[in-house]
Amino acid sequence: METQLTKRYAANLHGVLSCYDQILIVGTVPGACYADGMTSFLYSRGIRIFDYAKFAEPLCQIVRERAAQVCAKAGLEIEHVRKSHIRKEDLVQRVLATRGDAPGLVHVISAMEACPSYRPWHDKASGKTYLRGDTGKCLHYYFYFIDEHLGLCYMRVPTWAPFGVQFYCNGHSILASSLKREGIDFAQADNAFLRIDNLPRAQALADSISPDMLHQRLDVYAHWLCPVLEVFGQSYHWSIRQIEYSTDLMFKSAEILTPLYDCLSRQSVLAADAPKVASFMGKKITPALAMEIGSRLNTRIEGRCIKHSMGAASVKVYDKFSRVLRIETTVNDVSFFKHHRKVEHRDGHSTRELAGLKKSIYSLIDLRDILLGCNQRYLAFLGSLDDASAGERDLHKLSQSKVAVGAQQSVKGLNFFNPAEQTLLKALQHGEFNIHGCRRADLAKHVPLTPSALSRQLTRLRVLGLIKKMAHTYHYYLTRLGRSAIAAACSITRFNIIPAMAAVR
Repeated sequence: METQLTKRYAANLHGVLSCYDQILIVGTVPGACYADGMTSFLYSRGIRIFDYAKFAEPLCQIVRERAAQVCAKAGLEIEHVRKSHIRKEDLVQRVLATRGDAPGLVHVISAMEACPSYRPWHDKASGKTYLRGDTGKCLHYYFYFIDEHLGLCYMRVPTWAPFGVQFYCNGHSILASSLKREGIDFAQADNAFLRIDNLPRAQALADSISPDMLHQRLDVYAHWLCPVLEVFGQSYHWSIRQIEYSTDLMFKSAEILTPLYDCLSRQSVLAADAPKVASFMGKKITPALAMEIGSRLNTRIEGRCIKHSMGAASVKVYDKFSRVLRIETTVNDVSFFKHHRKVEHRDGHSTRELAGLKKSIYSLIDLRDILLGCNQRYLAFLGSLDDASAGERDLHKLSQSKVAVGAQQSVKGLNFFNPAEQTLLKALQHGEFNIHGCRRADLAKHVPLTPSALSRQLTRLRVLGLIKKMAHTYHYYLTRLGRSAIAAACSITRFNIIPAMAAVR
């Protein structure tokens, strides 16, 4: 999708790439990942509930022995980390600096970390004995390895039941592996591409990440590193815990991106109010959707990061190495987003309706389009914040009278500082109109004009190029010019003219 920002800087870009970034997947044993299920499993095997610890201890030993065997075969030693502030990624990068990027096991790290567990319980009132959910600490192994298809990954394996594992991979690493196999040259820094010779093919490869392939690889590594599934007689169920999808604008030089990002980062944190943040996520603010919405500017050693959050999702913008402008949408609960899918009801029948995404890894295909839409809406918003190259020309176009094609009379230009004009323009800016547009009746709720006067104003705005009408409907949408002009007028009035006049008084 070409936006105002990418079009404006087309000559300064290597291209635009959209791709999954960090992917965090959890594997759970369906019959043992919750207290009632584990209780039923123990009863089915004739194991006393208060013997739960005796049942789990041999399994813990099996996992420990497998970790020792895997390391011995690879000629590695397990590195135990006792301090939480030590970044495991730094330890792995130190190993990779001497080892290289050949496929295989890279490093194994162990650490005592929190984990879910169960506690035997006897209810005197009901006379029932069962397991209750609990938390504790156990030894965890982090197996870092390079997969020929997935790149650098890790699997986190606990040594205590219910043995929920965690898997990490990165979509940019998966794409890099695919590019190498096809012989496409590229330049990469960390998890960002600075240049790709065949960008259309790279985008096609990024869009073709297969859940089936991922599922197959996950099962292989789970059976290799956590050999306790035979006890439960089941396979892991793989679901998405956290996922990021990025859209990267690959600039040719830091001289272009650095001043641009400086301007965008300062404006976006002020211009993105709650309705706009909701519109980035493809949602409207309603009483049923009561959640915290906010924007935050973080200043780090690497630079500034602007993050807009809404519930379980967030969208942020930051630069990487002053060469890549990255827009990234992150979601910690994929059911936050909805789409039309088959819904199975408890009575057995199924319907097709709007429902939250399933957390299964097979939602990766539908989730990609949803997260791409979030990035594109935010990229369009950023494009409306900065249009210095064409600002003078557009201002002249909007402020001067203009005659519509085929019309006899002209319409007057806009006066951005007229209170009546500002009321109408601000109404068009409402976040609820960003997705589905607005009708005259929708605007009437926000503008004190008669229906006939409002119709004339809509015609005037169409002639001036601020809005456009969807064919065969009565819905109006702000044009790119309209979004940029209104945002600029509101910003100048609020942050420059009013404070300056107040200072004079």
